[in-house]
Amino acid sequence: MTFRRAVVTGASSGIGWATVAHLVDRGWNVVGVARRADRLDELKNATGADVRVCDVTVQSDVDALAAYVAESGGADALVSNAGGALGLATVEESDVDDWARMFDVNVLGTKRVVSALLPVLRTSIEPGNAASILAVTSIAGQVAYEKGGGYNAAKFAQRALLQVLRLELAGEPIRVIDVAPGLVHTEEFSLVRLGGDKAAADAVYADVPHPLTADDIAETIAHSLELPSHVNIDQVTVKPVAQAAPHKLVRGELKVTT
Repeated sequence: MTFRRAVVTGASSGIGWATVAHLVDRGWNVVGVARRADRLDELKNATGADVRVCDVTVQSDVDALAAYVAESGGADALVSNAGGALGLATVEESDVDDWARMFDVNVLGTKRVVSALLPVLRTSIEPGNAASILAVTSIAGQVAYEKGGGYNAAKFAQRALLQVLRLELAGEPIRVIDVAPGLVHTEEFSLVRLGGDKAAADAVYADVPHPLTADDIAETIAHSLELPSHVNIDQVTVKPVAQAAPHKLVRGELKVTT
């Protein structure tokens, strides 16, 4: 089997953790990256992945990550998954500090890891193959919805970053992939967004028939990375059947109408 190595940010929980696990199971060498050392230790013990503590909002951390990856064998793929939402309020009433944090993690964090790891990816490309940059965005970056202004703005910006990057890398054997999930039931996303209010976080998913899981998105990521090197999935949008749009979510049993 060809040696394949991926760097996955935001690996301490949810989609990032599941992506590391899926890729390791498929024979990839994976570097799981996150801020929380204790969670990374658990990830390493559970999957056998290599791990590195790194906050994508801190440039020196990102530079150290890139140096480590370069010195330890390079990488074929970057999965920029670190991100998240804070708050659920109107544009008028929302906290500007929440907006700044969302931009720093989702947009600037993606920019930092892409800029730092692109040279490493280039040096790892073998003739006839391609490197991959895959970012986990959101349907919030495609369709605006009330009380989602800060997260909408950050994810629209992240999506634009990827579109520009794809144009700028045209001519190089480097794929740029945007995986945009809809409603995914993970242990932390809504809990963090809603300030630790577990009842409110649980209500987000209440009575929704089969919301997506982190494994669903990890499977999509792995599939996108493992396609033949000449195939690029520019963007894949993944939603549960119960979700037609960010603001159109069915609760209760799905039924055939006559």
